[in-house]
Amino acid sequence: MRLAAAILSALALASCAAPEVPVVERAPAARSIDKPFDVTKNVDFILVDKSDRTLTLFREGRAVRTYRDLAFGDAPQGHKQFQGDERTPEGRYRIAYGNPQSAFHLSLKIDYPNAADRAYAKRFGRSPGGDIFIHGQPNGSPEGQKIAYDWTDGCIALSNAEIEELWQTVPDGTPIEIRP
Repeated sequence: MRLAAAILSALALASCAAPEVPVVERAPAARSIDKPFDVTKNVDFILVDKSDRTLTLFREGRAVRTYRDLAFGDAPQGHKQFQGDERTPEGRYRIAYGNPQSAFHLSLKIDYPNAADRAYAKRFGRSPGGDIFIHGQPNGSPEGQKIAYDWTDGCIALSNAEIEELWQTVPDGTPIEIRP
């Protein structure tokens, strides 16, 4: 069991490469639909809209919190198809688990690739890739700052304060839909 945990941690550390020279700006505060946001209650659905650069949390069909100005992979448009294409997946997935020992300030693993993603890549003799996470900023980043451009290898990046809220309220198995 410890070996499996060590392997998972190593994979997560290698997942989304941090940029060589990060450009940072002051991270904007998360904008709440409900104030205050109760992190003691779990959410039951996550909606990511890549074109609007938003991540919205839902409880019982009602939006309870929206985060803006997300960062994606270096090639943010289009669905991730192959390992190394720098795209963020689109479609319906689930949060597989949280990783507190990530190379980033906390991370939530998205269960990409699904069967359709694997089948598509296999038709081309390629790997669909994997290790797609929602995560904070690279460990060691200045407190309260956020990289201001698309910089991940396909992950979804938030500020550290924002990922801390998700960490408290998003349980394993939560469905997530990522829209273009």
